[in-house]
Amino acid sequence: MSTITKKELIAELSDTTGIKHADVTLMLESFMELAVMHLAAGDEITMRTFGTFDLRVAKGKIGRNPKQPNSEVMIPDRCVVRFKPSKELKSRVASVPVHHLHGLNGNGTHPLNGNGTHI
Repeated sequence: MSTITKKELIAELSDTTGIKHADVTLMLESFMELAVMHLAAGDEITMRTFGTFDLRVAKGKIGRNPKQPNSEVMIPDRCVVRFKPSKELKSRVASVPVHHLHGLNGNGTHPLNGNGTHI
């Protein structure tokens, strides 16, 4: 498993669809900007076979300043983005073998050292 960057995603979309790299970049940038704009306006974004982005309220809590651990700071309620995957996405992800994540064997150990410690 690896991290796919925006640049790599654009290149793969361009190769797969035959659409120019610059056009794919414009489309992806436009999509992201529209998604941010609608979420910031409180809208929900639903893509049936992918999932739903919406806003939830993260409850306020008492926090501490690491530089002054004895002083408490009230962190107010705030909106956070939540992603709820579709049934199709959940199903496809559930079929990924667990050992593919983070290079682990099924027992939670690394395949090269076998004892669960980092290499």
